[in-house]
Amino acid sequence: MRKHWRSIVLLLGVALIFVWSTGAGFAQEGGPQVRENPDAPTITGLLIDSQNRPVVGAVLKVLAGDEEEPVNETESQPSGAFILSVPEEALAVGHLAVEVERPHFKPRSYDLTNEDLANLEENNTFALPAEPMEREFTLAFWVATVTFAGVLLLIALEVLHNTLAALTGVAIVFAHSYLGALVSENLFIFNFERAISYVDWEVIFLIMGMMIIMAIVEGSGIFQWMAYFAYRVSRGKPWGLVLVLMFITAVASAFLDNVTTMLLMTSITIRIALALEMNPLPLLMPEIFASNVGGIATLIGTPTNILIGSFAGISFTQFVINLTPGVLMAMAALALYVELVWFRAYREATSGTPELVKRLEDQSQITQPDELRKAGWVGLGMLILFLFGEQFHLTAAVTAIMGATALLVWIRPDMEEMIEAVDWTTLVFFMSLFMMVGAIQEVGLLARVATLVADFVGTDLKLAMIMIVWVGAFMSMAVDNIPFTAAMLPVVGFLSEQIPAAEGKMLFYALSVGAAMGGNGTLIGSSPNLVAAGIAERAGYPISYGTFLKYGFPAAIVTLSMGTLWLLIRF
Repeated sequence: MRKHWRSIVLLLGVALIFVWSTGAGFAQEGGPQVRENPDAPTITGLLIDSQNRPVVGAVLKVLAGDEEEPVNETESQPSGAFILSVPEEALAVGHLAVEVERPHFKPRSYDLTNEDLANLEENNTFALPAEPMEREFTLAFWVATVTFAGVLLLIALEVLHNTLAALTGVAIVFAHSYLGALVSENLFIFNFERAISYVDWEVIFLIMGMMIIMAIVEGSGIFQWMAYFAYRVSRGKPWGLVLVLMFITAVASAFLDNVTTMLLMTSITIRIALALEMNPLPLLMPEIFASNVGGIATLIGTPTNILIGSFAGISFTQFVINLTPGVLMAMAALALYVELVWFRAYREATSGTPELVKRLEDQSQITQPDELRKAGWVGLGMLILFLFGEQFHLTAAVTAIMGATALLVWIRPDMEEMIEAVDWTTLVFFMSLFMMVGAIQEVGLLARVATLVADFVGTDLKLAMIMIVWVGAFMSMAVDNIPFTAAMLPVVGFLSEQIPAAEGKMLFYALSVGAAMGGNGTLIGSSPNLVAAGIAERAGYPISYGTFLKYGFPAAIVTLSMGTLWLLIRF
């Protein structure tokens, strides 16, 4: 055991040294420069795009007179802000210009007037006007767009495994960025550091932490007990069982978050289905749909709601009041859809022979009560932090990692088994997909779609609400709802200010409904879909892109219709 811990400590030490050294390298090569003279005159400003989002990593140069070489340069920060020092000797030349360059944006140049120079000398600082930078659609735009479409096609046609298809797309993007850029700078998309910045590490670490917890809890027998409990409540009727599972999933998704819920429910559902001698998919897919819908009801239910709540200042209670009735309407319609679509599968399934009941009862024994008790205490603490942690900026991912670590230290399971229990294939797919979506976001495709929506709706409130729901839904089906929601937030904020009647954050609620319910449309539409599909595949029941589309797309249309109807009634 000591040997393992020594290895872990050594690896952590190496990792920290690597992060520190690379971070120092970045600071030297591309980070913001330290002003040599704090008292020197400075030019400041804020770089934004057409959606009022900050432009990160733009290179700003100050030129003096007719000199071609800049006298100083810097980069814009994550907020889009910059500080550019001007040497005294450059100011004495009497003519200064600031040039701004950023891949995928048209270069800008600002010549300081005599009045600007006078203000700079008098106040020791001058702020450039915050004019939006215009997008530039080069070959990189088409390369990223076509590559992303190709990845979706490979996944849909099942030519390659989902993870391999996404990795192939990332490799193509990097090949054009690093090798293609040697031929033409118009082929550059983004560098590795920028690609990594698009990965939603909160989602990655949340899933990883909960997978470790599920691996520990699974050995206690609790899943078998829950399977037997659900069977008893539904009296062994598959058509009633699916409704019980959907209800449990929807409620748990609202208060835990839908990713965590599907990590828990997928294993339970597969065990129940095997006991009923039926394919798990007619039980599992309705749960996935219910998870995406149920999570809309609260601030912490979906990653998209967390983004929306943070941006728009919407509280936990406001989400519950304004969206729960719509969630209930959508769940009722979804239950009817599920019963109609899988009626034959439920009818043909085994429905409670004495041997089956005896087998379920025998398997429902808690085999490790001490470990389950410890997991219960840790789980209670995690639930409290999930509910109230956002008030002091504690994210769900941090809670999951703390809970997993506490449980590992308390129970001391075999670490090799715990590492193997993490579905690394799914996590790599998530990271690759985030980078692919980042590529099309970097070149401006998502911004272009968002701008078209804003231009189309104008100041019509009903049209804006309907467009946000349905465009958000279809785009979420194509690119995953988390990055699309992030791209749409400034657009929805802009529309909320421009449309006189758009009060009470109503357009943000429309974005929540569209993004989350639209995630039901395709396998890559939302994180719970991919998590459940990964676990099902490991159990020997893969869910293909085509199969998910066949059942998920109609489910999305049904729930979106109910969600839209409620929003029109409510607002």
